[in-house]
Amino acid sequence: MFGSVRTVVAFLVVLGVLVFIHELGHYLAARWRGVHVERFSIGFGRALARWTDRRGTQWRVGWLPLGGYVKLHGQEQPGDVDPAIRATWRPGETFHDKPVLDRAIVVAAGPIANFALAAVLFAALFATVGRPVQTATVGAVVAGSAAERAGVQPGDAILSIDGQPIRRFQDVQSRVEPSAGRPLQLLLSREGRELTVTATPEARVRSEGTPPVGVLGVAAGAPVFERVNPLSAVWQGIAYTGDVSKQTLVGVWEMITRARGTEELGGPLRIAQISGQAAALGLASLVTFIAVLSVNLALINLFPIPVLDGGHLVFYAAEAIRGRPLPPRAQEYGLRAGLAVLAMLFIFSTWNDLSSFGLFRWLGGLAG
Repeated sequence: MFGSVRTVVAFLVVLGVLVFIHELGHYLAARWRGVHVERFSIGFGRALARWTDRRGTQWRVGWLPLGGYVKLHGQEQPGDVDPAIRATWRPGETFHDKPVLDRAIVVAAGPIANFALAAVLFAALFATVGRPVQTATVGAVVAGSAAERAGVQPGDAILSIDGQPIRRFQDVQSRVEPSAGRPLQLLLSREGRELTVTATPEARVRSEGTPPVGVLGVAAGAPVFERVNPLSAVWQGIAYTGDVSKQTLVGVWEMITRARGTEELGGPLRIAQISGQAAALGLASLVTFIAVLSVNLALINLFPIPVLDGGHLVFYAAEAIRGRPLPPRAQEYGLRAGLAVLAMLFIFSTWNDLSSFGLFRWLGGLAG
């Protein structure tokens, strides 16, 4: 019971923070570019709480906490609005009256805010808890692997490979992957003494049409945390946000090219599950999860899919090139296609979530 409550609370905190920061980016950019914001909502549906500030913006919290939105003044196409309503618009403060660059800034500000949140959270963690660093200590050895045949054991620290010093586990990968089928001399530290073993990495093809890479058959041990000074933490937080972005995009591309399975793609149920697990591990784990998820949210919103921020940016880029907006029919078809893509992704990710939870195996057991 306690675990379920913790999962729900953690999920609401994670989603609330990410949505609030994303929409706050749109809100602040709109204020900056002179666009009036009519409504700032966290959640959908009937309002549980709402109030109006002195600028006329209504702030509200909806009962369905699965997203949020910022309603910009004059956001609708002028031709789709009744002339009587259009007459009440504030001159110079409507979204569609602004130049295309201003509109692009307002739209792009949401994902940028999520990137900024991730960088700030990573920097705060590095300055307080420390930055996780994968040492060259072996955490596990795969049975029957090249490492096991060479005599490598869990707990061994790899000091060098062919005389080249090893400081991080990433150094091991960079030395092993280009050495498929070639014997390597590994200098190990085991229980205070040094020893040398010879291992020949096995060749493995990751995807069709790519050269084989060397595989040693070892897994990294638990990371150590190195605290950094606040100034360095800021820079490293930005750099780490870039690394997470790169890894995410590489993972998506591998799914597209079928080099990686799509079972890793999860939806709201998976996010809720991991939120509860991260909360159980402590505040630092929960903050790390929020930062990583913030990067994912930013990247997803920048995908060139109509309905998402990235799709709107594509429309604005076309408008800037053509000197006029795309025809309304083209925009309408694009939005319909975007909604269809998002609906399919939602259904597919939810199916993955339910499969990972064992629901279908349970139903199959009942039917059997």
